Amino acid sequence: MMRFVTKLLLALAALLPAPALADTVIRATSPDGTLALALTTNGEGRINYSVTRAGKPLIGDSQLGFLFTDAPQMLRHFTLVDQASRSVDESWEQPWGEWRRVRNHYNEIAATFEETSKLHRRMRVVARLFDDAVAFRFEFPRQPNLATANIAEELTQFRVVGNGEAWWDPAFESNREEYLYNRTPIASIGTAQTPLTIRLTDGTHIAFHEAALVDYSAMNIAKVEGGLLKAVLTPSSIGPKVSRETPFVTPWRVMLITGDAPSLYAANAEILNLNEPNKLGDVSWVHPRKYVGIWWGMHLDTQSWSSGAKHGATTAYAKKMIDFAAANGFTGLLVEGWNKGWDGDWFATGDTFSFTETYPDFDLPGVVAYGLKKGVHFIGHNETSANIAWYEPRMGAGFDMFQKLGVDAIKTGYVSDAGGVQAMGADGKIHFEWHEGQVMVRHHLKVVEEAAKRHIAIDAHEPIKDTGLRRTYPNWVSREGQRGMEYNAWGVPKNPPEHEANLVFTRMLGGPMDFTPGVLSLMGRGNTPILSTLAKQLALYIVIYSPIQMAADLPENYAANPGPLQFIKDVAVDWDDTRVLAGEVGDLAVIARKTRGKNEWFVGAVGDEAERRFDVPLSFLGKGRWRAEIYRDGDTADYRTNPRSIVMEQRRVTAADRLALRIAPGGGAAVRFVSLGR
Repeated sequence: MMRFVTKLLLALAALLPAPALADTVIRATSPDGTLALALTTNGEGRINYSVTRAGKPLIGDSQLGFLFTDAPQMLRHFTLVDQASRSVDESWEQPWGEWRRVRNHYNEIAATFEETSKLHRRMRVVARLFDDAVAFRFEFPRQPNLATANIAEELTQFRVVGNGEAWWDPAFESNREEYLYNRTPIASIGTAQTPLTIRLTDGTHIAFHEAALVDYSAMNIAKVEGGLLKAVLTPSSIGPKVSRETPFVTPWRVMLITGDAPSLYAANAEILNLNEPNKLGDVSWVHPRKYVGIWWGMHLDTQSWSSGAKHGATTAYAKKMIDFAAANGFTGLLVEGWNKGWDGDWFATGDTFSFTETYPDFDLPGVVAYGLKKGVHFIGHNETSANIAWYEPRMGAGFDMFQKLGVDAIKTGYVSDAGGVQAMGADGKIHFEWHEGQVMVRHHLKVVEEAAKRHIAIDAHEPIKDTGLRRTYPNWVSREGQRGMEYNAWGVPKNPPEHEANLVFTRMLGGPMDFTPGVLSLMGRGNTPILSTLAKQLALYIVIYSPIQMAADLPENYAANPGPLQFIKDVAVDWDDTRVLAGEVGDLAVIARKTRGKNEWFVGAVGDEAERRFDVPLSFLGKGRWRAEIYRDGDTADYRTNPRSIVMEQRRVTAADRLALRIAPGGGAAVRFVSLGR
């Protein structure tokens, strides 16, 4: 009887459709064995990948492939024709950064797949597994049936296993990257920019991003259904979102994967590791610095970029700002509105800007020379209104002029609505592009390379996202790419108290941000309050990393706050080491950083709208005695009712001590640790 039942079951099974079982499996694990990736092809010849952490599924079977505008898709009928593996364990030194030395430790697999259909196109998938990240990219060899890849869409998926929360800002909206973060269930993600961060119910954190974005369209991520997410490339005016001659490689698709938020921030070093080493050679001419600017007054509307009675960029005012900078140890002065073209409606137009001609009331050579005599370097400003068709033919002359004058840094700007970039097409006509499309990816790199030829550093605003290219081009020192301090000047909605604690575990995973902190007046336009305490403005210098940091407020407001100003004067901008001591996305970030080349540490802590009390372990200090110079919220401080309450005190501590801190609602704390020797 049992034999009959068995035969019957086998016969019934034969009548059922065959499942698309995995035919090919290539596996790799991270060096510590925690993360594992499998590449498979199923019964249809689709390439899928999956990821586990400590044996637990994290990313379920997710497809890989491409759609083209002029050729059949690459999605099915693949077979594995070649594979290879290798391991790398090395370290390298950053010329500037959050860490002086970076360890690059990964296991890699590379699998070449070929279509069994008549085109026989090939695609190579390369995956690298770090202990805290998984990354993969596609490599297209030169081949007769794919000489030019006109990519309509990348079919990469991310099938998240399990439930959790997501922090994301919307893509394809008019204000580019500059939106507050949504906090939603994973299933409620819309179309998001990267980095996109999720926290699963078991505490696992995953941040989705990309690395080495070169000559390609930036990737966004959209929800398909449930936990299934997919890549969405930024559009182009010409049809294909990406057009490349083979051979070429795509950017890396990166998942930073850790057990908690502090480890997630530390994992952003892998974004750097996925980029090529420095191509510029000696970059000793790139200088991390603190700077002041003729800038905040424009946002307060007490000064103007345009000429006239309120013009901010006058020779007299610039020299006054240089005197202030020199007296307080700041080595840079940013001047906006120095050049002709700001009169009238310049937003999203840009075809009136000159990059060499000044307004009559501004003596550029005289101001630059005056600053250099006092150790204050002029930081040029090239606003383009995203009209790169106008800017590109003229930027070389502007760079040459700055080089001749001794200017070693420029802030670029691309103010326009998303989709408003004006670029010259191959047809000789103006085309309108997105800020993160392939055209702008090429443009930003062209600017950085041309600037490097003149030993000029670039700080880009309204930029392309940061994907770690600062390793390859160390003169790309910082950028904006999210809501900075100027939103606190303009009015509603201002940055809410949790904004910076969101940034640490989202935007800052990409790289430095020119956030422009240090507004000690705590007031925006029309004396409207900023949603911050005084101590939090100091903490931002440590929490929001950039090798260039602005003292953004007006000199008179610093003169009225000499105690907090002292911290801004003392705080470093370049680091030997960085450690996240505590943190939760959107709630809290406590970060310790060691000054580059000096036995000195700083700790910065920011919270959200809630009061928080905690002890900071000081074991990172190492041996010896230390003086802790503490700037903390007062006992009654609250961003709504008493934002200016601050306590400035000193204590003697050792590495065995713990430092008890109270973070007020909307508050923060900043501490400098000075070595007192053994």
